[in-house]
Amino acid sequence: MRELVLGGQKSGKSRWAEGRAAQWLAADARHRAVLLATAQPRDAEMRARIERHRRERAARVPGLETLEVTGAELPQALERQSSPQALVVVDCLTLWLTQLAWPPGRAAAVELETLEPPMQALEQALQAVSGPVVLVGNEIGLGVIPLAAEVRAFVDALGRLNQRVAACCERVTLMVAGCPLTVKGSG
Repeated sequence: MRELVLGGQKSGKSRWAEGRAAQWLAADARHRAVLLATAQPRDAEMRARIERHRRERAARVPGLETLEVTGAELPQALERQSSPQALVVVDCLTLWLTQLAWPPGRAAAVELETLEPPMQALEQALQAVSGPVVLVGNEIGLGVIPLAAEVRAFVDALGRLNQRVAACCERVTLMVAGCPLTVKGSG
């Protein structure tokens, strides 16, 4: 089963995914769960945020292993970690796409057409997995239209990524204020 969990910032989507991992681990002693974390510590606030998330996640789901992945590594890491006995959580697709669009050391975004190959690689990896996957991402297309052309292009790219990933998933859940809304599949 592949599930995409979308929502706004602090909507409860990561907690939902962690809950799926906890259920998976509790169901069978042979199960394992791994979180592929895509955040990169580019400043002090993000370093502190990542550390806080590590501590809180370890307390909530002690058996959830965390691997940090960057950029183009995500599709390969997803395929490597996938097995019938392993649930893989990807948190989060929005940060992953952001890292690709604004790589470290670049003042401006890359041409967004260059995001097509990694998005296609992710789709292929999702179709090839042999075990359950829960992917977390932001739904940012519900807000105001940004003034900057670069940001509008990124919102469009993220919307396309979300649609493509949703097409690969049997279940799509939208989180609103900590409440799950089933968009596709059954709860």
